[in-house]
Amino acid sequence: MPRPVARPLARPRAAALPVRVLATALTTGALLLTAACSDGDGGSAAESATASAPATRTTATSPTATPSASPTPDLTETGARNALITEADIEDYWDQVDDPQKWRDSLLIGEVDAAAFLSGKSEAADCQRLLDSLYDETLLGRPSGASALTGFEEGDSRLLYQVAAYRKADLDEAMKWLKSLPDTCDQFTLTGGDDGERTVQVVEASLPAEGDARQGLTVTVKGTSGGDPVTLTLDVAAVQVGADAITVTNGGLGGANHATTEAAVGQGTPRLEQVLAGRTPQSTPTGVE
Repeated sequence: MPRPVARPLARPRAAALPVRVLATALTTGALLLTAACSDGDGGSAAESATASAPATRTTATSPTATPSASPTPDLTETGARNALITEADIEDYWDQVDDPQKWRDSLLIGEVDAAAFLSGKSEAADCQRLLDSLYDETLLGRPSGASALTGFEEGDSRLLYQVAAYRKADLDEAMKWLKSLPDTCDQFTLTGGDDGERTVQVVEASLPAEGDARQGLTVTVKGTSGGDPVTLTLDVAAVQVGADAITVTNGGLGGANHATTEAAVGQGTPRLEQVLAGRTPQSTPTGVE
């Protein structure tokens, strides 16, 4: 029998790549080639999208700039005078006077009796400060900047109106002190001076919702003058606008008209706010309620 002829072993074929894989590889290579060959102005869409991504992230993480608020201008002497009220603002039969800074009431002079206070000297000092400041027109302390003062008379009643600039921290503290007085100085005894022993009462009084903060008080001093019983009644108001404030003291031996105090606050505070906004307030026409 003839021998079978020996055949060489067949070399195994390489496995064929699937069509999807081959197409993907070709596409990727084409993209890489396009990116490598493109330059600045002729860049591909893929390159533009990639380049814009970092800028987008930077913008998103950057804080948004907000315009800073314009600082409130300092109150000037002219501005303080422009912010003062007139007779037309308070109506009735008030007459403006030339020298209200000379007003002083001797019934406010004396020493507060500390014996009746729970905390003694500390509470008595607050009440003494109130009476002293009413006497010398420093209810909120001494102004640190511009100030202007005006006054009006109607029979036995007087109205003192002041606009002034203060150190903000001092003004904040003074307003806080005023708010405490109806509790601290509810009723106390005043001794000494030329008018003997007097009884003083301090109660809270309402005010229009003007300014940043406000406090109203009614202070009543009962005693004798020349041997006759007398009662001094004072409406007291303070309104804060930033580091500036208006103060009103209104009353006398004939009592205090609280509606007049409210009118002074309601008409006067917007005038101060207009001045601080850089405007000149318009004159209040006669007959305005």
